[in-house]
Amino acid sequence: MNKFLLPIIAVILGVVIATISKNKKTWNTKLLLSFSGAFLLALTLFELLPEVYNHLDTKLTGLFIMCGILLQIVLELFSKGAEHGHVHIHKNEANFPWLLFISLCIHSFLEGFPIHEHNDMVYGVLIHKIPIATLISMFLFQSKFSKAQIIAFLVVFAAMTPFGTLISNTANLSVNLAHSINAIVIGIFFHISTTILFESGEGHKFNLSKFVAIILGVGIAYFI
Repeated sequence: MNKFLLPIIAVILGVVIATISKNKKTWNTKLLLSFSGAFLLALTLFELLPEVYNHLDTKLTGLFIMCGILLQIVLELFSKGAEHGHVHIHKNEANFPWLLFISLCIHSFLEGFPIHEHNDMVYGVLIHKIPIATLISMFLFQSKFSKAQIIAFLVVFAAMTPFGTLISNTANLSVNLAHSINAIVIGIFFHISTTILFESGEGHKFNLSKFVAIILGVGIAYFI
């Protein structure tokens, strides 16, 4: 049941953190983003990538991974980078952000596919979703949307990853198709995690706290 519950718990924790932090971006949120990016990237490399390469032709696998990267770039045209912590909703925004909502739902649905009973990708998704859900909740709370709209947004967003896992685990997909989809998800994870880790910030200066968060993320992913 953890594979279904943990992604939902991640969104709940994000809402709680956003409420406690009084809708302000904090230094700790940036560190959590760095940790989550490193953790997700490391788990993808340690757990998911070898599994896919063991079942698919190597060149075809690379092609699907590139398709995942390109798909995430397209999704970010609509989400404006919310998947890696860039949420742009104006305080006076009254129109429901359908493009953001749909792109986040597609992303969340696909990230549920690699989660199986006996792998650790659910923990990567868990750690990835907490800071993202926190930032999304902060901006939703600042908007002019009704409480019903905000609740609906967060409930559907929380449900999409378990729904993807459910489809992946029960739809009797062929082995090749399942691993092809997982390869696309690898590309999505690669794009998101590397963007979090390497995008410009603070004048490209060395940040010890961020570096330690990254090392911790990689180390924990290696030993779980």
